[in-house]
Formats: sequence, C-alpha cells, structure tokens
Amino acid sequence: MRLLFPTLAVLLPILTPLATAQLHHYATLAGLKYFGAATDTPGQRERAGYEASYAQYDAIFSDPSEFGQTTPTNGQKWLFTEPSPGVFNLTEGDIVTSLAAKTGKLLRCHALVWHSQLAPWVEAKNETEWTKKELSAVIVRHIRGVMGHYNGKCYAWDVVNEALNDEDGGYRQTIFYKVLGEEYLRLAFATAAEVDPGAKLYYNDYGIERPASVKTEGARRLVKMLRDAGLRVDGVGMQAHLHADNHPTAEDLEETMRGYVKAGVQEVVFTELDVRITIPVNETSLEWQKDGYQKVARACVKVKECVGITLWDFYDPFSWIPYTFPGKGAGLLWFEDFGRHPAYQGIIDTFKELIKDGTGKCGRRLSRVRRATLPRGRA
Repeated sequence: MRLLFPTLAVLLPILTPLATAQLHHYATLAGLKYFGAATDTPGQRERAGYEASYAQYDAIFSDPSEFGQTTPTNGQKWLFTEPSPGVFNLTEGDIVTSLAAKTGKLLRCHALVWHSQLAPWVEAKNETEWTKKELSAVIVRHIRGVMGHYNGKCYAWDVVNEALNDEDGGYRQTIFYKVLGEEYLRLAFATAAEVDPGAKLYYNDYGIERPASVKTEGARRLVKMLRDAGLRVDGVGMQAHLHADNHPTAEDLEETMRGYVKAGVQEVVFTELDVRITIPVNETSLEWQKDGYQKVARACVKVKECVGITLWDFYDPFSWIPYTFPGKGAGLLWFEDFGRHPAYQGIIDTFKELIKDGTGKCGRRLSRVRRATLPRGRA
C-alpha cells in the first residue's frame, strides 16, 4: 500500500533538506552507545513493491554516521525461524545480521518468546493439550536453536516480548502463560543466559514509557521477579510507539527509566521508536511529532543507563503503522520522497544542545575530547 501525502507540496518549505548524515554521530557525542534503525528483508511485507527506492534507502541505512545499530523487524521471530517443530529457517534473520556486519552496525536481536507472529503449530494445541514438560522443552529448543545460531553476533536479545496485558499490567493470557504461568519467563531468561553469556538480555514491551502506567508497574514487577529468582535480566526495552498529539514528557520518560534501573537492570533503551500522525500531515502535526522525538532524545541522554535509541525503520513507506492503525502514518523520519521530517533536525538540535551545555549523561560534563570533535559552527 503506497501512502501519498497531498500536503507535501505545501509542507516543502519546512521539511529538512538533504544534508550530511548525523543521527548516530551526534548521539554518540552526547554519550549514547548508538542511534539505530530497524530494517526488514528486502521484498517482504511492507517493503514489497518499493524496489525502486532500495538504492536510496540502502545508502541512507548504510551510512555509519546516520545509524550505528540495527534490528531485524521480523526475520528472527518464531513464525519465520521455526515454522515447523524443530525445523529451523534462519534465512531472513541472516540477511539483516549480514547487513549489520557489512555496514559496521551493532546488532540488537528480536525476539525469542512472543505470543504474536508465533508459528501456528505452537498454538494448534491449547492449554489442556500441551503438558508443562512438552511446552517447556519447546521453549528451550527454540531459544537454543535461534540464539545459538547467532551466538556472539548480537549485542542484546529481546528474550521475552510483550508478556503484559494493557488493562492492569498483569500477565497476558498467552499459550505460554496458560500452560506454564510465570515459569515460562524464568525458563526463557535462564536458557538465554546459558546459550549466549555475552549477550545482554532484555524484556521488551510497548506502553511502558509512562511512570504511573499499570503496565510500567507490571514491567518493574517482572524484572524484580526475575532478579529474585537469581536470573540475569540486563535491560528493559521500551518500544515507544508514540502519538504525535499525546506523548510522555521528557521528565516522565526519565522517571520511568530510573524506575527500571531501581528494579535491578543495568540498561534501558528505546527499541521501536516511531511517532504516528493522523493523515494527512500538516505543519502542526509535524511540530508535535518533532517534540515527541526530541523528548525521547533528551531523556535518553539525561539517564546514564539509557544506552541507545532504535527507530522502527526510518522510511515511512516501510512502516507498520498504516497497516495497523488506519488513518495514521508518517511516523518515521523520511517521507516517501526521501525528504526528511522536521523531527530529524529536531533530534540533532537536541543532541547538539546537550553537547554544547556539557551536560550529557546524568549531568556529567562531557569530555573535552568529545566536545572538540564537534565541527565548527555546528555546535
């Protein structure tokens, strides 16, 4: 589905012009480990039919000053990696893994245990037909098969994805939970720690960005439960699928991240960032979007345990948003014609402001060496 924005001609004067790639460059100067973008397999899903755009897309993606990290949006999910019991197909995951290596990007891997995009054979049996022993063995085999294949290649893994429900922050009633209860979470993290001791192990979810949310409280409880069991959980990933007209403040984001650190993790990251807009876009909605992106950038720099930000792709036509939320779109940083959203420069300006002030991570002064690397006239 191609999304055409009839307002683009009107908006052209406010769109960010093409310029030197900067996102990862300035993010690292501000103290982050990376600024990245997820990507999917060429020719598949949202990317189908846009082959004419691939050369320009690939040039942007490959630039190490623009993006220093990537995640396969789909290729490592259960539906694709173990389509039949014990039969593994790592082709799609390998494509993005190879691309990360070729372009010198850090690789965050996603996602080992998730109720969605699950191979149909797992749900073909209900909770009365699976025994605890059988389903436990299935989880262990899957993690060993997928994670073992990528051993040593992933900076971090989203071990469990979206285990909490939206209503009260309790456990989502998935096939895993119905059969095993919260033991499936402990089993997943224990197995992951054994398979790749060098990878950071994350819990990842949406709707856990606001400090007073019941789902945020649920994520803190989940981390504490794993820690109390003596298990390693290194980080919490906030997906951050935000709304341009209603997004958390920078202060809320900071408080939320510090709450996860207090619960026992060493890292927090924004894993799937996009800020969706009601279509057609206009100058006001693009400014709201810019503000949302800037708040994420500012909060991440201000919390020393926040190590990075990942966009859930960067090119609007490749976004999941229009297919899932009719009437919404334009949630990323590049329009279909590869013009940049105002939010792009807004993120850069936020990083530059924090670098210039010398107040990067947790208010600590940035090093003279790091500040000296700023181009003249760009600070």
